[in-house]
This record gives sequence, C-alpha cells and structure tokens, in this order.
Amino acid sequence: MKQIDTFACMATALLAITGVLSADDGGKPASQDITNRGSYYVNGEIHVNTYGQPEGKPLTTGHHDFKPSWSKTGDMLVFFRRLKNDPDVSKWKTAIHIIHADGTGLHQLTDGTHTDFNQTWTRDGRNTPIWNRKNPKTGGYVVMASKVGAKPGEEVPLTDKGHHTWSYTCLTDGRILVRSNPPGQGRGYYLMTPEENVNPKFERIECELAKTGVLDRVSLSPTETRVCFEFQRGFKRRVPGRTLYVADFDARSRRITNAKPFANKEGKQIWFAYPRWSKDESSIVYQAGGKLYLYKPEDGSTHKVSTDDKADYRYPHFEDAPK
Repeated sequence: MKQIDTFACMATALLAITGVLSADDGGKPASQDITNRGSYYVNGEIHVNTYGQPEGKPLTTGHHDFKPSWSKTGDMLVFFRRLKNDPDVSKWKTAIHIIHADGTGLHQLTDGTHTDFNQTWTRDGRNTPIWNRKNPKTGGYVVMASKVGAKPGEEVPLTDKGHHTWSYTCLTDGRILVRSNPPGQGRGYYLMTPEENVNPKFERIECELAKTGVLDRVSLSPTETRVCFEFQRGFKRRVPGRTLYVADFDARSRRITNAKPFANKEGKQIWFAYPRWSKDESSIVYQAGGKLYLYKPEDGSTHKVSTDDKADYRYPHFEDAPK
C-alpha cells in the first residue's frame, strides 16, 4: 500500500485553517563558552536571552505568560497567557499567543474561554501552531491547530473529542508524537498522522521504559534520532521526583531505545522538568527547582545557566528548535 503523504494529510486536516486563515542538582556555574540563546519564563514574564547571561528587558510583562516555544524558522514564539487562575491548573482559562522573537507582532490566536496548553510548532515547513485543549465534559484533551495571523475561533481540532490525546512534539513528515487512547488500540504513545474528518492514523511507539512508568514532556531532537523526557516510575501522577532521560528514537520503526537517565537519578523530591534540545543537539536545557541547567550529552557535564537565584525560572527552549 502506498505510504500516505503526511504533508498532504496535514494540509487536508488543516484545510479550514489554510482556507481562512531552590534546588541544586550539583551543576557547575555557567562556563564562559556557553553562548546558546533561548526563550524561557521568569516570574511570569517571557525572556529571550543567551543562557548564562543576566536577563534584559522581557518580551512580555504585566501578565502571566507560560511555555514559550520557538518556531523552526527562528522568528516566532508561541506561548499561552493565563487569563483565569485556579488552584487546579486544569481549570485555568488560557489564550494561545504568538509573538516575534524581537518582541513585536503580538497576536492572540484563541479567545481565552478554553483551557489550552502545551503549544508548539509543526516542523513540516508550514509553521503551524498546535496545542492541547481540555474537553470540559470528559476532562480529556483534544489536539488543536491554527495558523499564524488567524483569528480566535478559526482553530480546528486534529483529534476526536471522544477520546483523550495529548501532543508532545512534531516530525518533519507531518506526524505528531502523542500520548493517546484511540478506540480499539489502547493507551500508549503513538505517532499520529492528521487525516481528513478528524480521523487521524495512530501508529504505536514501542518503549520498554514506558511499561514501568510515564514518559512526559517529550522533546524530539532536530535530527529526529533522539528524544529527551521526564520519567515517572509508576502510573499514579506525581511531578516532583521525576528523572530526566535521553534515549534513541527511530521514527521508521517507531521505537524508543537505549534510555539513560541524566538528571535527578536519585529521585529527589524536586521539580525536574521540561528538557529541550539545542539546534545542534550538543545540549539539553531543563529546569530544576526554579533554576535552569544545561546538560552536555557528549561529556555528561551539567552547568547552571540561570543567573538570579531569587527568581523563578521555568519552561526553557532553545532558539530555532521546536520541542
């Protein structure tokens, strides 16, 4: 059977769019040769800065803005703004926004009446923003998509609201790495191909580690040959105490193998989270206890790259590297 052209599938699924549209993990201080630029959160504001250097003027201020994800083209960030707070994060009301990396062109994509999280970009050359939207009736999530410059209400679903699907990251061939429970296939990790009539194709990913716990906040390397992620042993949700892993990834055979821990191997009850690849794959940036760290897989070294120990740092990304 001829393999489905995933670019065409994404284009079909998005037809409506294109038509209208303080913990220290032992890391060393930042060294002088660390010059990677990225985006991240500090005390509710978004910054674009060179890791290891003091922050300048923030891109956004006066709001609570979260999880800036950098487009592959390097000129835009997508993030969510919290409009209504709640002790239960899943009850927040948020709005997806896009802003240029120089701080200009702020644009709101959604109307702020939904719970929209975990935004990122496709890697297929279309610069399509996607995210996860909570279904208030079921508590599950639906993968949504829009386009740069679209108006609130023009976003479209890529998955059926009848079952939960949570997107993590995208491949250049148009597939999306998700955690889902598609009908008849069971709960697990999949490569999902968006298709017509909100009827995506799900192909299961095999991973031995996933049999013993939860892989979360998965980041795919730019060459799409490795992943990094949080791992929680066991299946009862908990966030502090997770270990960060790096592993090999084969998109053709859909396998995650050779998983190795690189941060919080001891399982300290601290929030280790959001590992993200650099464009050249030489580094992984992550947060731990309100600070940012840079890990070098080649030599196993770790450096602290946040500079203000009194500030709350979170959600780091590298320039030109969608998660």
